[in-house]
Amino acid sequence: MPRVEQETHLPFARDDVFAWYTRPGALTRLVPPFAGEVLEEPADGPVDGATSRLSLTLPTLLGTGADAAAGMLGTVLPGSIPSRVTWVSRHEDFRPGHGFTDVMVSGPMRSWRHEREFHDDGPGTVLHETITYEMPAAPRLPGPVRRRVHRVFEAELRRIIDHRAHQTVQDLAFHQSTGHLASQQRERRSHLDCDTEDATPGPQVVAVSGASGMIGTQVCALLGGAGLEVRRLVRGAGTDPEDPAEIRWDPDTGLLDEEALADVDVVIHLAGHPLAARFTEEHKRRVRASRVDGTTLIADALARLETAQPRGRALISSSAIGWYGATPDDRTQQAEMLTEDLRCGTDFLAEACRAWEESARRAESSGVRVVTVRTGIVQSPSGGALQQMLPLFAAGLGGPLGTSQWQSWISLDDVAALIVHLALTPAARGPVNAVAPEPVTARDYARTLGAVLRRPSAVPVPRFGPKLLLGAQGARELVMADQRVSADKALELGYAFRHHTLAEGLRHVLGR
Repeated sequence: MPRVEQETHLPFARDDVFAWYTRPGALTRLVPPFAGEVLEEPADGPVDGATSRLSLTLPTLLGTGADAAAGMLGTVLPGSIPSRVTWVSRHEDFRPGHGFTDVMVSGPMRSWRHEREFHDDGPGTVLHETITYEMPAAPRLPGPVRRRVHRVFEAELRRIIDHRAHQTVQDLAFHQSTGHLASQQRERRSHLDCDTEDATPGPQVVAVSGASGMIGTQVCALLGGAGLEVRRLVRGAGTDPEDPAEIRWDPDTGLLDEEALADVDVVIHLAGHPLAARFTEEHKRRVRASRVDGTTLIADALARLETAQPRGRALISSSAIGWYGATPDDRTQQAEMLTEDLRCGTDFLAEACRAWEESARRAESSGVRVVTVRTGIVQSPSGGALQQMLPLFAAGLGGPLGTSQWQSWISLDDVAALIVHLALTPAARGPVNAVAPEPVTARDYARTLGAVLRRPSAVPVPRFGPKLLLGAQGARELVMADQRVSADKALELGYAFRHHTLAEGLRHVLGR
């Protein structure tokens, strides 16, 4: 039976590493964006008998490209296009602080067993992984073909293992920077009177809207990895009244369970109607209304709660770099680098962002700390601009969308971690740009993506393509926007970017 073994050295104590592996959200953080997503993970960690369910893409770049194409077409066509397989694992041999094992109970493999052992390595940890597996139909393949299939599959496995090792180190370093490693939290508690409600300083309960979205899923996972209690705002029909981790809300009808928000320290508000559609009048109305109405509902509720019972609540509300206007022609103030103190632009998205942020600021007068996160072009194969470009590039037909216009991007991991950082940083207030420190031009974006994928990038994308999907206005304000946005405020607030350059970000999310 084929066998893959790997040792990873982690510069963190074994207790901290194992605690992180068993906290909610760990599996979500460990599944690479190029490999699929977690559908369900154990509520109490990988204890004996618990199960996990994943949706996985097919191996190699072709699988990632096919999945991106299916996801992109799913935004404009009715129904969904199958591009993934479901994998269910059972956890067993759980030994606190020392190891656990995953066994596939249903999925594409004939058999699969993944053992993890955690050992002390001075002040750090050695994670030893052993995977034994059988592929379907492999025994019936001719010898040379079978060996070739195993080489390709094992290369893919090591690509995933390497990604997980890097992700583990990055997440533990992030939690260390905010004081949320398990050992740091134990030390704080040991110096405080644990009989009081404020035994552990800082936010302890965080509510998240848009929790099932591309960014929200990672935000919730990072919060869980920090040992914080996460409550998801879920539209009324989908809630379980007995589930304390869900809060009923429906911005269309003005419904919000305010009582369930009473002991929440921070609300991270990410919900809103998707932008990626033709900019018809009805679509624009829904984009604006979903953001303004939902934000107003949450901000007013937090203001009432803070007035009645002050506890230093915070609202971290999503916004977008659309605030600045798509091009210099759409701006009332001109600047080489767009910073948070500039007035909003004059086009549709700028006006929508203005109303969106004003709705969030309604809570400030009651003492709620409000941060509006002006998000740039998020890089992930599971959504946004990269998902739309990936199929063409994977096929060797990619090229730039424009030439010299500036694209202010940010990796999925960085936007999620920055949002959590702002939630945990009392000094953070007002607008903060969520963009990487090094924006690129459209031409350089295409060159970098082509280099990462080892594919040509010389064929310009015809402008009529985005116009067909988004309409002329949508293509102009989203795809062809020219926005060179500053990350200085995020850096001044102490956030350490994981991916400063586009090449770093793309290599991480694509596993290249």
